Amino acid sequence: MRVAAAHHQRCLDDPVLNHPFSHPGDPNHIEHLARYWAEALGGPAEYSGSCGGHSAMLELHARTQAKEDLGRRFIDCFVKAADDAGLPDDPEFRSALRAYMTWAVSEVMSYAPPDAVVPPNRPVPRWSWDGLERGLG
Repeated sequence: MRVAAAHHQRCLDDPVLNHPFSHPGDPNHIEHLARYWAEALGGPAEYSGSCGGHSAMLELHARTQAKEDLGRRFIDCFVKAADDAGLPDDPEFRSALRAYMTWAVSEVMSYAPPDAVVPPNRPVPRWSWDGLERGLG
């Protein structure tokens, strides 16, 4: 939860990300974000059980027409939030986290076009030290 809270704050502090992150929305956003990341990184399926899984998350972000700069900024905020949250400074660990977020942002951004169609019932992908474990196909 610390990383999700730190990330959310970093996004609010970013002059470009502030706009999408400052609008009223889900009051439980940080908790849902933490559950999603936990599930994607091997934790229990709490996000899927309470929020609808990967397809539901993609629908929340689909058709936004977001530009690539938004994705880069999101990743930068995530990397800095790992420091803010006091996560281990181990290079292999940090590299795995960055690789996950880079992949995840790329996938979310692929649904940014106004005509994007999110496939239904997709499970939350699982990420490991070696990359994508359980995918989308």
